[in-house]
Amino acid sequence: MNTLLPELHDGHAPITLQQLFRDALEAYDDWGSGDLVPTVDFQGERISIAEVFDHMRSCTDILPRNMLIEIKERLTRPMNRQNSLDEITFSTAARVMCVLLRKRAMHDDDANLAVLLKRMSAHQMRPSR
Repeated sequence: MNTLLPELHDGHAPITLQQLFRDALEAYDDWGSGDLVPTVDFQGERISIAEVFDHMRSCTDILPRNMLIEIKERLTRPMNRQNSLDEITFSTAARVMCVLLRKRAMHDDDANLAVLLKRMSAHQMRPSR
């Protein structure tokens, strides 16, 4: 896949890519219902947050604490000692965000389908002319 994003070096991301990941997390937070997947600016180009998260799936750098807190806030399963998330990599965080993006897309697709079915049902209930 051709991308404008810099390559990882032995699993390590340049600081610009780590900052872009942070921007993608913020864009995810600001994502309005019914809107398209947000984009972030990288060197004057718009990049989908999905591309940013996917690109970081093999990054072995430790996620900074402030981003870790943001990721933890998105999880629905309670943490216990066995699955504590005191320290995770960008890779783990990116995988979590990719799953959340897919879940959001499925939810939006379900909502769009429900609207379509409602419209079709209303149309069928109208008397024929």
